[in-house]
Amino acid sequence: EQIRLDPQNREFTEQGWEPVYSASPHARIVVIGQAPGRAAQESRIPWNDPSGVKLREWMGVTDEQFYDPELISLLPMDFYYPGKGVHGDLPPRKEFAEKWHPKLRAQMPAVRLTILVGAYAQKYYLAGQAERNLTETVAHFAQYLPEYFPLVHPSPLTARWRARNPWFEAEVIPVLRQRVQQALSTSL
Repeated sequence: EQIRLDPQNREFTEQGWEPVYSASPHARIVVIGQAPGRAAQESRIPWNDPSGVKLREWMGVTDEQFYDPELISLLPMDFYYPGKGVHGDLPPRKEFAEKWHPKLRAQMPAVRLTILVGAYAQKYYLAGQAERNLTETVAHFAQYLPEYFPLVHPSPLTARWRARNPWFEAEVIPVLRQRVQQALSTSL
């Protein structure tokens, strides 16, 4: 309710939009993305698009697991669709995650793995620890474990990036699936 009533979110609330995220104190994994797309905002379901299908495939989880907040919380860098830009959606608002993520994360003590999807999440969460670009950060994913797992965004727009970097699906995805299964099976 605090998020909805925040004056910075007034324009979205006045449109009848709800914040798009899921969270639970029991979640074992948190997926940090950028911001909901138009389809996710309209359906109020995070990752409700082809990117979400690809992300679930990479993680090796079912739709039921992915959308069970008791297992996986979904916290984008902004909980509202930011609008359309010249080359895709606009970026998430910079101050949003700084204001709301610490409050929500403090209520999720069971988290074992935080998956950072895309450059916005990596820049915020890895701060000065990230490599000079997304490719290098993802290539060096192991140095951020066990807490963080950086990924490229699973958007169809990154298909060329994935084709130029075959090591991603060959080396990174198997480790991601292993870490996800470990986090989901770890008892408290």
